[in-house]
Amino acid sequence: MRRVLRGVVAGACLAVGLASLWLGTQAAGVTGAVTQQSMVTKLAKGTFEVKLIPLATEDGAEGVTLSRMSIDKQFSGDLQGTSKGEMLSAVTSVQGSAGYVAIERVSGTIEGRSGTFVLQHNGVMNRSTPELRIIVVPDSGTGGLKGLAGSMTIKIDGGKHFYEFGYFLPEN
Repeated sequence: MRRVLRGVVAGACLAVGLASLWLGTQAAGVTGAVTQQSMVTKLAKGTFEVKLIPLATEDGAEGVTLSRMSIDKQFSGDLQGTSKGEMLSAVTSVQGSAGYVAIERVSGTIEGRSGTFVLQHNGVMNRSTPELRIIVVPDSGTGGLKGLAGSMTIKIDGGKHFYEFGYFLPEN
């Protein structure tokens, strides 16, 4: 039990630490007939609240702790909405080395257009050097957000979470 709890805490710390150093605001590749040249690059900014809930997981190999958590977010600002998802993390016995992946479905409104889309997270901490990327899964947009492409960065300041979402959205 103590090992599982340590893994959950380490996974949550990893997620918050990596998230504060989110890299890249280049959009994911756009597929289909719409090209990046026919879309206008935009930047949405705001805040979000996040709730991580530990989920059951099996013990990992010696020296590696595996964790699993559910993610619930509430976005405010240029992107209004909520998201739900799951995160998997691995924390090694080497101080500052870990990784996580996550998928979350966002249901929200941006530019007055409503729909859903999926965000994919990929984070690695290599002996305290973080690399973290979050992108819109290609062709995951629905409703008014169909064709959405982009990536997100976040900053944590004083315990508050801020996002910047660089995106392309085709004309209606």
